[in-house]
Amino acid sequence: MDGDVAVGVKRGSDELNMYGSSPNSMTANGSDSKKQRLDESPPSRVLHIRKLPSEVSETEVIALGLPFGKVTNILMLKGKNQAFLELGTEEAAITMVNYYTAVTPQVRNTPVFIQYSNHKELKTDSALNQRAQAVLQAVSAVQDGSSPSSDPGVLDLAPPPSPVLRIIIDNMFYPVTLDVLQQIFSKFGTVMKIITFTKNNQFQALLQFSDPVNAQQAKLSLDGQNIYNSCCTLRIDFSKLVNLNVKYNNDKSRDYTRPDLPTGDGESTNKDHSLLGTPSGALASYSSGGGYSSSLSLSQGGGAISPLSAAAAAAAAAGRVALSGSGVSGVLLASNLNEEMVTPQSLFTLFGVYGDVQRVKILYNKKDSALIQLSDGNQAQLAMSHLNGQKVFGKVMRVTLSKHQTVALPREGLDDQLLTKDFSGSPLHRFKKPGSKNFQNIFPPSATLHLSNIRDGVGEEDLRLLFSNSGGTVKAFKFFQDRKMALIQMSSVEEAIQALMDLHNYDMGGNHHLKVSFSKSTI
Repeated sequence: MDGDVAVGVKRGSDELNMYGSSPNSMTANGSDSKKQRLDESPPSRVLHIRKLPSEVSETEVIALGLPFGKVTNILMLKGKNQAFLELGTEEAAITMVNYYTAVTPQVRNTPVFIQYSNHKELKTDSALNQRAQAVLQAVSAVQDGSSPSSDPGVLDLAPPPSPVLRIIIDNMFYPVTLDVLQQIFSKFGTVMKIITFTKNNQFQALLQFSDPVNAQQAKLSLDGQNIYNSCCTLRIDFSKLVNLNVKYNNDKSRDYTRPDLPTGDGESTNKDHSLLGTPSGALASYSSGGGYSSSLSLSQGGGAISPLSAAAAAAAAAGRVALSGSGVSGVLLASNLNEEMVTPQSLFTLFGVYGDVQRVKILYNKKDSALIQLSDGNQAQLAMSHLNGQKVFGKVMRVTLSKHQTVALPREGLDDQLLTKDFSGSPLHRFKKPGSKNFQNIFPPSATLHLSNIRDGVGEEDLRLLFSNSGGTVKAFKFFQDRKMALIQMSSVEEAIQALMDLHNYDMGGNHHLKVSFSKSTI
């Protein structure tokens, strides 16, 4: 660990004299020689936290200690960007220091320095530390399961009803994986189980802590925060469930207390989650890992939880790229395709829902696989997260990042089977214009399609017939008020994918080309 991001028993030169009459009179105790004498100081239940951001609140400092046990006292030294935190037991303090040796503690995206204090208990002048004490009293009441008796204006905390949180991700423009959720929420306590699924075309998760208090603190700190800049907003409530039943450990569900569980296959995992609503079919098949313990950090005040670009963080969760954010390939490999049916045009249309496809190459010696090049790594990550595991032309498509940086075009005259196509000049790119509304309308594949640019005079029966002819069954239809847009519901996600590939940009005559995309709505 480098620079100021040090954690452990080493003493800082600005360890404070705890026995001054007020916080203002406390002085740094330190010359280098004194620092050396203090290096071997023993563990203490009082921890000294330095390098805090200047606008930090008492709640945020207490949140650092809450996952490890009862916090019994706090002293804020805002002028010095420092605080002292007293835990209920020395064991809790040791656990906290050991944890933050492996995981860099961060407050508002700022690495902080945590070390043992050379004081065995924290003596504070309550008159000078009133607000901090009121916050601590409210939090303690929650930990004890009673109602807080402190000023309700400071913190409104009721006893937490459940250790299980229901998490909804709004504006999910970039992939959010089970591993990313575990990374964020484990800062507040032991995450035991996670189940992810899609309901009402929204990515949701149920996450179980070992203790309801940890769930309460995570909800207080994270509700309304963005995982990535300006998107992937966390909406958090307590679940009515108090225990999750996880049958498989895979990319959609995980029981961290049962590493022996089978992975299952994607189809049966979906069925087992049907009690939770519409099963997930649109989540990335990321492997665990990544070694990015400090990449996701809590920020308050509407910023993003992670300073990294979304693509880099998502790829890091996949263990595929370094955290620098550079070098993320824009090329995807799609495999297990139906080689009798697939064409470069159909892949261009489908992957084009999530990014601007530049080139498509169906592999000459393996025609059930294709390379798809998008404009950048962000778009590739997004397409992969939404399309991996979807059924296309009757087969479950697998999508992974390719090692290729670009898709090469064949020399003239050598592609007699028309397996490669360059779409770089296509007028059908959805995301070419900066600030396009299409950026706000990116949703997972769903049975309901959104239709726009419908020509005047075209009625419901015309559109029902058109979509039935693509080989599916139309279950419901609804025009918008202006009749230029409509929703149409097919009998399955697979049928909707087929219809989108067939009918996006369909020529309705009179220079009207039908636009088709997946919808988050249901009819």
